Amino acid sequence: MDSMGTLRTPCGLLALLMLSALMLSPTLAIEVYTDREIHGTLGSKVTLSCTFWSSEWISDDVSVTWHYQPDHSRDTYSIFHYSKGQAHIDDTGIFKDRIEWVGWPRSKDGSIVLRNLEYADNGTFTCDVKNPPDVVGKSSYVHLLVHDKSPVRAGVILGIIIGAALGIVIIVALLGYLIRYCWLRRQIRVHRELSALERGKLHKLSKGSSKGIRQTPLLSMLDQSRSFKSSDKKSKGIGDSRRK
Repeated sequence: MDSMGTLRTPCGLLALLMLSALMLSPTLAIEVYTDREIHGTLGSKVTLSCTFWSSEWISDDVSVTWHYQPDHSRDTYSIFHYSKGQAHIDDTGIFKDRIEWVGWPRSKDGSIVLRNLEYADNGTFTCDVKNPPDVVGKSSYVHLLVHDKSPVRAGVILGIIIGAALGIVIIVALLGYLIRYCWLRRQIRVHRELSALERGKLHKLSKGSSKGIRQTPLLSMLDQSRSFKSSDKKSKGIGDSRRK
């Protein structure tokens, strides 16, 4: 059977389609990730984190390279290189004895540590990773800034402002609640006192009215007795006068 006959079979057509898909599919590039900016203090240490993603298995030929470009300079220096399982640290440049390899390529980590930071360390550090056959991709860079003291970032300042504003709102709300609570208690106390006074007045009035009711019959009885005595005296006087 000729080659054209082979291609006409279902298996031949499937193989042709798979081959075409492989030829047309784009090559996946290796991707490298770092922080965009990192801050450090004079004399301290910082970790320059570098991670990567590769479509291939991590091979023994994986390599990690760090480059450094000082601020206000166009010169770039290679300060670290890892390959074949060995770390090669620059022992002659400005980072002599100040670089520590903390990466683990099998875990897709190519980080390094800079110790005893100096003002001259301000600059851009670039991480480049190759994992043959996956060697196509862009490097990633991080900018280092060295300060006398740890800088207060805008996010921290914003957080402090928001926290202070929330604290003021909570304090004002508590004060308003406390004032309202005290006012309500005072109103209740005043209402109770007024109620007590009204009950006392009513009690006094009721006592006075009862006394008046009791005194009226007595006065009427006294008046009747007095009128009766006066009438007796008058009748006796008339009788006496008749006898004479």
